[in-house]
Amino acid sequence: MPRIDGPVTFRGGGFAPRNHALAGAATLIGLVLLWQLGASLGVIHSLFLPAPVTIAAALYDLTISGELWRHLSASLARLAIGWAVGTVCGIAVGLAVGLWSVARSPGMAVVSALFPIPKIALVPLFIIWFGIGEGSKIVTLAFGVFFPTVIATVGGVDNVPRGLIRMAQSFGLSHAAIVRKIVLPGALPALLSGFRVTASIAIILLVAAEMIGADRGIGAFVLAAGNLYDTGNLLAGIVVLSALGLVVAWLIGRLERLLLGWR
Repeated sequence: MPRIDGPVTFRGGGFAPRNHALAGAATLIGLVLLWQLGASLGVIHSLFLPAPVTIAAALYDLTISGELWRHLSASLARLAIGWAVGTVCGIAVGLAVGLWSVARSPGMAVVSALFPIPKIALVPLFIIWFGIGEGSKIVTLAFGVFFPTVIATVGGVDNVPRGLIRMAQSFGLSHAAIVRKIVLPGALPALLSGFRVTASIAIILLVAAEMIGADRGIGAFVLAAGNLYDTGNLLAGIVVLSALGLVVAWLIGRLERLLLGWR
């Protein structure tokens, strides 16, 4: 056996990628600077893709006039209500499917049959059922969020170690206590990962619903700007949607660090 002189390099670090916020910000800033350079040199035509400076000026005008908040407030209200309704219902059904055999097969059959349907295609049907007002938009968001939440919840429940559940049962814990103290904490990582997916789905469906039947909202604003070939305001609306997605992702990340710090 060969003799080893000196310390041995540790090789058991595993795969542990870390986030570098500055690297991500630098990447986005670099892409915007390249975009601006291409527009300034005439490589990118302003009619098809306005320069970042033009988009920033449009955002400034929308902010000063109050038009941005008028549309954004309507979209935020719809997004919050629709996502919350779909999430609460999805978690409830997912727990039932994951915990009780009587709900397992029927529940997964319904989810498997309805989940692949493009929810955007159902928007006109929801308008017929719930009217052109807020009801159809909220139902569209809730319907789109519901099914991924059910799947994420069932997956999280299935991944909870059954040994912990058997140990809790052997100590005489009630069914409700086992769900509250073992199943829900064990399924929480999968649930929070599902939140990232459902939040993006909700934003996409929000824009689609607002484009079909709304006079206020970021989707309605983007559609109106596109009809007028006002690419500056159109991309300003898209930037707002992108910023909204980044803010939601940041909030979910903070929630993960708060609730999953024990890991």
